[in-house]
Amino acid sequence: MSDASAANNSTDRGDVLVICGPTAAGKTAIALRLAEETPSLVVSADSRQVYRGFDVGTAKPTREELAGVPHRGIDVANPTSRYTAALWAQRADAWIAEAIAEGRRPIVVGGTGLYVRALFEGLFEEPPLDVERRRRLEAIIGALPVDELRRWAMQLDPGRAHLGRTQLLRSIEIALLTGRRLSELHRERPRSTRWRPRYLVVDPGPALADRIGARIDEMLDHGWPDEVRRLMQTIPADAPAWNATGYDVVRRLVRGELTRDAARNQILIDTRQYAKRQRTWFRHQLPEGSVTRVNPLTDGWRAIVREWSRPK
Repeated sequence: MSDASAANNSTDRGDVLVICGPTAAGKTAIALRLAEETPSLVVSADSRQVYRGFDVGTAKPTREELAGVPHRGIDVANPTSRYTAALWAQRADAWIAEAIAEGRRPIVVGGTGLYVRALFEGLFEEPPLDVERRRRLEAIIGALPVDELRRWAMQLDPGRAHLGRTQLLRSIEIALLTGRRLSELHRERPRSTRWRPRYLVVDPGPALADRIGARIDEMLDHGWPDEVRRLMQTIPADAPAWNATGYDVVRRLVRGELTRDAARNQILIDTRQYAKRQRTWFRHQLPEGSVTRVNPLTDGWRAIVREWSRPK
């Protein structure tokens, strides 16, 4: 049996490869390498890459990479829309089925843990929310800094207080409008899922800090400020897409409120903190029995990836 046929048979049983880990770890490079060996479809599990126009600062795949391997989950939402994990999971389910129908191996790739959980563990069946109360609440908490949101979450749903801005807003909203913690609702009212994941957690260890810095320099030198300048002309300042790490800082750079060095340092701090949260999530939230961990900078990493990706 060929590798492609074996991969499809494995997927028919519900097995799906998932490459995850912190930002700048090298996930995309591994996925594209695998796609060279077996016809594949990459499903992006990155909550920042869903928004159209926000390209440089979210490290979207290049045009050449997109042309070489089919991708889904990129540029699927307007910057002003709220794109939830539940919506992504619903569409990712269809993208995976699409890949199988086309004879391709689906590979889920990304660092948004909530997206991964929504797809493979299911999310709760959300209770109805009062539209007017929700609007008023968003007006109050929508502009709060992350540290303040984290303080709110520590009181309302402490189990989710370590998450990013979007997840914090969601946790506070659910707690205040329903009287229940989102973490409890996830446990009590799960949706079913039909896929069985095999996780590859990619992490270069201490070298990640330097990789993040190098990526930031590459972005700032190759179009990030110009991209933000264009986006500021048409995208409202409170659009959800602006919440992606670094974009608010680059807006301040473009407005002349920060020097390049100051902006670079702030983005570095914010991105390292984001990577730390991602590491914590992928260390504690995945079932160890289905996880393989790899450092792409060590000898033998290719053999580890090859064995992990082999149909079981």
